[in-house]
Amino acid sequence: MTTIRQQDLIDSVFDALQYISYYHPVDFIQAMSDAYDKEESPAARDAMAQILINSRMCAEGHRPICQDTGIVTVFASVGMEVSWDADMSLTDMINEGVRRAYNHPDNLLRASILDDPDGARKNTSDNTPAVIHYEIVEGDKVEIHVAAKGGGSEAKSKFAMLNPSDSVVDWVLEMVPKMGAGWCPPGMLGIGIGGTAEKAMILAKEALLDPIDIQDLRTKGASNRAEELRLELFDKVNRLGIGAQGLGGLTTVLDVKVKDFPSHAANKAIALIPNCAATRHAHFVLDGTGPALQTPPSLDDWPEISRAESDSTIRVNLDTVTRDQIADWKPGDTLLLSGKMLTGRDAAHKKMIEMLNAGEELPVSMKNRFIYYVGPVDPVRDEVVGPAGPTTATRMDKFTRDMLEKTGLMGMIGKAERGQSAIDAIRDNKAVYLMAVGGSAYLVSKAITKAEVVAFPELGMEAIYEFEVKDMPVTVAVDSSGDSVHKSGPAIWKEKIEVRHTSIS
Repeated sequence: MTTIRQQDLIDSVFDALQYISYYHPVDFIQAMSDAYDKEESPAARDAMAQILINSRMCAEGHRPICQDTGIVTVFASVGMEVSWDADMSLTDMINEGVRRAYNHPDNLLRASILDDPDGARKNTSDNTPAVIHYEIVEGDKVEIHVAAKGGGSEAKSKFAMLNPSDSVVDWVLEMVPKMGAGWCPPGMLGIGIGGTAEKAMILAKEALLDPIDIQDLRTKGASNRAEELRLELFDKVNRLGIGAQGLGGLTTVLDVKVKDFPSHAANKAIALIPNCAATRHAHFVLDGTGPALQTPPSLDDWPEISRAESDSTIRVNLDTVTRDQIADWKPGDTLLLSGKMLTGRDAAHKKMIEMLNAGEELPVSMKNRFIYYVGPVDPVRDEVVGPAGPTTATRMDKFTRDMLEKTGLMGMIGKAERGQSAIDAIRDNKAVYLMAVGGSAYLVSKAITKAEVVAFPELGMEAIYEFEVKDMPVTVAVDSSGDSVHKSGPAIWKEKIEVRHTSIS
């Protein structure tokens, strides 16, 4: 009989969550680096460079890879021969580890969990509770997998109850383009097949805990249907040409993981869950000898990559830029932003629209300004602001026309594509939408030289800040004519890839 101490479990969860906040899995770094080396799309290659540079900076500085430090998911396998030296429940122990990890003063993590989700939506302030899955197994140990899943990628999860004769491959290839780029490709796809609706979703989430090994599988060959699906989907999803950040390119997924479970004869449940460029998961085993702490990787595992400013890069002074100037920007142009910008995301937009509809004056003028869709991590030590990468822009689409027409806003900065309603509003108002790279939050934060809350402080990380930035890298995603790089880029690269495959075959 093994006895597990309460403090050992708490310390192990705490350590794992801190660790994954700033260390990518080495297999992910290797796969991303290989994809970067092979990438031919300049825009996608630059996006991957930012992700890899950001990752190394986080490994060195022990600060979060992404400003969205995720909702914690735990898979706990508890041996039947385990006893506990504890006065807390296992759920409470895990949540205490989460609480301590997210409030660690040397590396504060963003608290994103809201209680009363369809009502008051009040932040729990410590990122608890975690979503925990338990399994009772043979043995005298406790095995724990922890993951921190960002809201942008989780929002792109898909589920269907297929007919038994329906094609899994066809369904996945239909769903992936509909996911857009809000899940921050390139990443992994987890697919769960069979069981019931909830079992398929759990299988898909659990599949994402496995290491990236698609090239090893290609070498040895498939030995079952799940492995056949992995190989087929890996090739066919990448042939879609979606590319890094949806800009168009050769690599959309680094791996595809498939888990299955026996199914009712009348059903074929299928779930699809993406993991983003901030892939975060860790594993440990408690055997009664003390806490199980993570072993840091070597910085030699990270490639040495730098970004050089090209002759075509456009430097922009946000304090003086005019609508005539933004009219010259084209989709795919690289900009370096300097000057002052405002921030705001879902909650702030909702409050601003409510005020405008009530005839009230906004607490800060948006006229001829740029707004950055971000909820930053709190700063530590001498930081101006913590990691501050973009959030998914489509969530602000329903507010876009009113914001442009009622406030005089000139431009927006966020992550991934815009929906057609937002594109139409941008075109009609001769505005512009710029894209920052999801998965480069710490890198972006280093371009922020000053940060001040200027409105709605009660919203916490969703308050409106004024940032002063120096050379913040962005890409023109929707120009003032309504042309979107997220439509043109993937279409161009899908055609290029198809031509290449046709010539080879």
